[in-house]
Amino acid sequence: MRVLGLTGSIGCGKSHVSSFLASLGARIVDGDRISHALTAPGGRALPAIRSAFGDVVFSPDGTLNRRELGRLVFSSESARSRLNAVIQPMILEEIHLEMQQAEADGCAVCVLDMPLLFEEHLDALCDSTWCVFLPEDLQILRIMERDHCSEPEALSRIRSQMSSAEKAARSDVVIDTSGTFEETERSILPLYQNELKCTAKKGDA
Repeated sequence: MRVLGLTGSIGCGKSHVSSFLASLGARIVDGDRISHALTAPGGRALPAIRSAFGDVVFSPDGTLNRRELGRLVFSSESARSRLNAVIQPMILEEIHLEMQQAEADGCAVCVLDMPLLFEEHLDALCDSTWCVFLPEDLQILRIMERDHCSEPEALSRIRSQMSSAEKAARSDVVIDTSGTFEETERSILPLYQNELKCTAKKGDA
């Protein structure tokens, strides 16, 4: 099995690329999905988050107030580090379990769809890394449109992460998503076919 790391900054279209790879037969290990499951009602990360941040990030019914938590972590590096210290070990545990299941199922390619691929050193688990990339002006516009937020809010979210340029520089493959969905998909097909060829060579070795 070949492990492909997929990353990209907020608003760059990583989710679409991930969905397209899934349609091609890749097994997706989705960091955002894992994180949401851990923080859903009854999720095992909630007690630790309450301990780290207090009741202020919880609604009266006991559910996590994601908007308030997001406001905190996007505006404060220390809050972001606190949250990562709580949730990243749980995410890593789930990643390993899902990778093991993918290999047991005979998957040719397992994609680690992770916004913090490099920040959390998850690229060490990968055979190759892809970065989804947009020029910053387009990135800002897409975030504003998607999240119905102001330009300063969009910039704050972008600045809270490793820059797109640095992620691109660290990656083996850079996918520019400034065109249409169809154009992006056409650019991905030969790249994915190359990953499958690498899987076959790995199997022959």
